[in-house]
Amino acid sequence: MIYTVTFNPSLDYYVQVNNIRSGIVNRTNSERFAVGGKGLNVSLALKELGDETHAFAFVAGFTGKFISDTVDALGLSHDFIEVEGQTRINVKVKSNTETDVNGTGAQLDAKDVNKLVRKLKLLLKEGDWLVVSGSVPASLGCTAYADLFKKLKANLKGVNLVVDACGKLLTETLKYRPFLIKPNIYELCEIFSLTTIPDVEGIYALSRKLQEQGARNVIVSLGSSGAAMVTETSQSIYVRAARGQLINSVGAGDSMIAGFLHEYIKSGNYFSSLNFATAAGSACAFTKELATKEQIEYIESLML
Repeated sequence: MIYTVTFNPSLDYYVQVNNIRSGIVNRTNSERFAVGGKGLNVSLALKELGDETHAFAFVAGFTGKFISDTVDALGLSHDFIEVEGQTRINVKVKSNTETDVNGTGAQLDAKDVNKLVRKLKLLLKEGDWLVVSGSVPASLGCTAYADLFKKLKANLKGVNLVVDACGKLLTETLKYRPFLIKPNIYELCEIFSLTTIPDVEGIYALSRKLQEQGARNVIVSLGSSGAAMVTETSQSIYVRAARGQLINSVGAGDSMIAGFLHEYIKSGNYFSSLNFATAAGSACAFTKELATKEQIEYIESLML
């Protein structure tokens, strides 16, 4: 089973505004609501690919109810923990450029996290996958994921950990030897305090430093330039992204993780897994919502 955990889900409000201008009233040309949160996106993409997945998340208030109702309607297996406050609203403005305004989210405390821990302890077994990704509410801090793994340590034997997060939220987990981490190029530069983007060889070198700290496999997503990976079998792999028009970048990185896990669990091949992951990320970027399996497979056919 592939379990995903989303500490900070969102109700994403997409608005299209032609030629937006600051300081005046702008009117939308179109708008829509969607479930947001990186772990939820991973589970939704995995479900679309036909994989077994179960999503955990913390939800609150009327926005949390929207997420629960929407996920129910989509038929995704899930277990949501209700907390105080309101699940955040993220505003995604599409105009001449993409502009995101993300909310802060509900307030979580130790007792909320312990509810998740108890649920996972009853479920996790050898061979399972546990994906934790995205931001966490400010009330938890940058060790939230590492603290979760510490509490689960006795139950993580043989469980493959996947982490997609920024800064210390990611690096603090490396001592738990995650099977896969997936920083994007800007997050990689932030970790190493770089002001310029390195070339592919430089990305490999920095990724190996993350391996020295504990990561087993590292994928660095490069947007329209594709993805680079170093593996625990000492492979260095680069895959170019398919060409296409960017429609919506939200969920592209999450689709990459889902695509990688889908192919890796099936084949155990790092190159084909990275190739399919890159196709999944590209297909998502070329559509308004998460891509369908058919769309991903079509993009993959263009990359072979």
